[in-house]
Amino acid sequence: MADTKAKPQAGLWPTLKPFVNGGTAGQGSAVQVTKDMLANEGIRAFYKGLSAGLLRQATYTTTRLGSFKMLTNKAVAANEGKPLPLYQKALCALTAGAVGASVGSPADLALIRMQADATLPAAQRRNYKNAVHALYKIITDEGILALWKGAGSTVVRAMALNLGMLASYEQSVEYLRDSLGFGEFVAVFGASAISGFFASACSLPFDYVKTQIQKMQPDANGRYPYTGSIDCAMKTLKSGGPLKFYTGFPVYCVRIAPHVMVSTSISSHLFFHHINYFVHHGAQ
Repeated sequence: MADTKAKPQAGLWPTLKPFVNGGTAGQGSAVQVTKDMLANEGIRAFYKGLSAGLLRQATYTTTRLGSFKMLTNKAVAANEGKPLPLYQKALCALTAGAVGASVGSPADLALIRMQADATLPAAQRRNYKNAVHALYKIITDEGILALWKGAGSTVVRAMALNLGMLASYEQSVEYLRDSLGFGEFVAVFGASAISGFFASACSLPFDYVKTQIQKMQPDANGRYPYTGSIDCAMKTLKSGGPLKFYTGFPVYCVRIAPHVMVSTSISSHLFFHHINYFVHHGAQ
């Protein structure tokens, strides 16, 4: 009699399938939100928060990448010019992420709120005109410390993103170039793609919590749905399980990965190469 018992599938796909299914589960809601935004406000709705996004890049991203390069340069110098082990790269990435997030948290808060306005009923919208107006209203209505509302989540998210992005990038470049013998362009492009994936995978759970904290509003009794990041994480875990934190992963990856690839391949290699040359050789 033939054995009709199903055999376990071998290969990579059975392992990845639960994560892919969990990630794509949130795409339906993302598509519906997109349709609603187009129907109600048109294409301009997708550019709400542009000024806050630019301000965020000018503060958070600049500080994060600059801090990482400064820290790794100092670590390499202390290591007598030898390549850094992975754990030292990770420590530099974590520290740089925390510094960058602390500086960029006000702009990040303004960005989250301006983008969330498009998905809220008209009566609940804050109607910030631009990033400067948003920061001004937050200070006057909630106090200056409110600019760092959710900063704990922002810092943790940035540390996770930096760890996945910069540490994996530096390690991948060395492996692809030095161990596998690929040329500089292939090594940089390949490492950028790898870092984009790891940055997305490492940071999405923290980004989810951060966003929930930053966009929450009090109910009729003045009570907020979450008392803090840990409370938000525990309630999310209880209501939706671990994969709830990865809702919309494909959409998030498409948003994060290209930015990570550009930031790592261009900023880390070209921009900082010229800065280092200027520092060592002086202006010609």
